[in-house]
Amino acid sequence: MALVRQLFGHPGMSRADLAVAVGLTKSTVSQIVRELLEEGWLAERDVVVTGDVGRRPTPLFIDPGRLMLLGAEVDIESVRVVATSLTGEVLATVVTNHSPGKTAKACVAGLAAALLKVHAQLDPGRQEIIGMGVGLPGGVDEARAFLYVAPNLGWRDVPIGAMLRQKLVDTPLAGVPLFLQNEADVAALGELEFNSSIASDPLLYLSMNQGVGAGVIFNDRLLTGSRGFAGEVGHIVLQMNGPRCSCGRRGCAEALIGSRSILGTAEEHPHPLRELQRLVDEGDAKTLRALKKAGNYLGVLLQNLASAYDPGCIVIGGRMADLGDVFLQPALQTLSAYAEAAGLPPPNVRTARFGRDAVAVGAAALARYRLTRPRMRALDADLPVEDVD
Repeated sequence: MALVRQLFGHPGMSRADLAVAVGLTKSTVSQIVRELLEEGWLAERDVVVTGDVGRRPTPLFIDPGRLMLLGAEVDIESVRVVATSLTGEVLATVVTNHSPGKTAKACVAGLAAALLKVHAQLDPGRQEIIGMGVGLPGGVDEARAFLYVAPNLGWRDVPIGAMLRQKLVDTPLAGVPLFLQNEADVAALGELEFNSSIASDPLLYLSMNQGVGAGVIFNDRLLTGSRGFAGEVGHIVLQMNGPRCSCGRRGCAEALIGSRSILGTAEEHPHPLRELQRLVDEGDAKTLRALKKAGNYLGVLLQNLASAYDPGCIVIGGRMADLGDVFLQPALQTLSAYAEAAGLPPPNVRTARFGRDAVAVGAAALARYRLTRPRMRALDADLPVEDVD
């Protein structure tokens, strides 16, 4: 996997280049490369013309057509599943909608069906699924594939991994390695794994849907916390005695910049994100004023996160980011004002590369991340390294 990861970041290296990069002998690298070519990880291209006398080096690349990953996002309104290549190209997508309040059991059944539907779109004779990932809107124990709580779904203490594996028994996906993590965490991994040329460390991904969360990558490692709750930045308090949040506290970021708070309706709207987008598209003056105010609070949150993590890059994603400048511009202006007052340059902020697919693609990236870092997977799961396949 050390060779594979080298080629993820530096495609076109030769066997000799790889030997130098990873500190192995040329003969060892040649043997490993031969196995990786047979298994479908790597592909060879035409030789490079160097002008030197003797045999020309053969460049190696990750094979984009044989080994595939599946990634899924479970959110309040839908399940989104993608199939990607090892380098992040989306090859197939399935989206199924469900009503808010759907039970975990029913949702897992729909997730299994969507995974199988995407798998059916691939070429079984040429393409093989080697890993699956799922992004969930809540606190996740990845080692146990267990969801502690997803407040906006109304789920608590759900063994998602075991339930999904049971649904996939006697299907083509039975036995495929499965990984689960928080939706913001997997989106952060998507930016790291499939966007490495411009990713920075630390990398912070801020996910804004009906809830607000963050994924943090530090030193090439996902920060999850002792119980899987790291990154729950939607519950950072921005205003003392502010509006009540779904968590029970007052003045949380989610209560100030979330879709329901912006709508400001007495009753809960069944599809707040869709309703908010509709009002923005119609140019509703009240909604635009509320968005500007919420954007200013988003700037305060970004300032707090920048101070806490000193990130090389902050990536903003989720359905709220789709609202565009009317929401994001006030946030960036507030963030810049804080930086200027401190005599510092503002943090580097950009929007998610994969847009609406960010979590699903990120879930596929989670599978790649774990499969190609077996030692780190063992450390994160508190397992002996020899117990990891």
